[in-house]
Amino acid sequence: MTILPADKLSADLQMNAVQLKVGDMKAMSGYYQQALGLQVLGESAQGTRLGRGAQTLVNLQSAPELQLPAAGEAGLFHTALLFETQADLAATVLSAAQFDQSRFVGSSDHLVSEAFYFTDPEGNGIELYWDRPREAWSWSDGQVAMDTVHLDPNVFLNSHLSEQAIAAQRTAEAEIGHVHLQVGDVATARAFYVNTLGFDETTSLGNQALFVSAGGYHHHMAMNVWNSRGAGPRKDTLGLGEVLINVPTEEEVGKLAERLSFAKVENHHTGAELRFMDPWNNQLRVAVG
Repeated sequence: MTILPADKLSADLQMNAVQLKVGDMKAMSGYYQQALGLQVLGESAQGTRLGRGAQTLVNLQSAPELQLPAAGEAGLFHTALLFETQADLAATVLSAAQFDQSRFVGSSDHLVSEAFYFTDPEGNGIELYWDRPREAWSWSDGQVAMDTVHLDPNVFLNSHLSEQAIAAQRTAEAEIGHVHLQVGDVATARAFYVNTLGFDETTSLGNQALFVSAGGYHHHMAMNVWNSRGAGPRKDTLGLGEVLINVPTEEEVGKLAERLSFAKVENHHTGAELRFMDPWNNQLRVAVG
């Protein structure tokens, strides 16, 4: 199926809260508060919403009956929190690095951004990052230049950390910049996320990884096979529960529902909201917001 320009996802698309199914609610809520400086925005029998200001970033759903996913399964690679300034990023990198249940995975300069990677107590990946200004990004034939260049975390902290940023950490704005998934193969991911949903492909790494966005961002979503090549539909496990994507109008939600139905993708459309799964049973929700 070929997507017409009018059917591309809106340039005003925004990633929203990621839902995680968690086994130990107390430990996981404590981690996101203490390591990442998020605040509890709401609690119910179903779970705990955490974020910055009024913006929910992570929704923890209690699921103690579920098991951790097996090695090689599809699911979440990481949730990426985007910060407005390097100082804001540095303050949260510091608190994440100092928290005893946080595992530092690495850091990289991606040309479009500077990023630091951690893993939460139940193995969910987290990226903390800051974007360079868009005018500093390099594009060629619709592909954005990205790389993985060494970024020394100590040099970064020494250059950008400030007492003011540490004091204001919990009130500094942050948002879900992108969500990166583990999938079984890149070709199927491209057929679904680009040819059916209407994202633009912004770059790829052969048959290893695909990056997609709307409106000229470097990527709102990504899919890779580094740990999951050949994976089939995922089981109901701890980890990713749902990815929420906001678009500006009900008309756009309706057009997407039509594309999914044409592609024979099962979906539930209520007008302002649309729920469906990708080929690996990663659940997505598109809603007006």
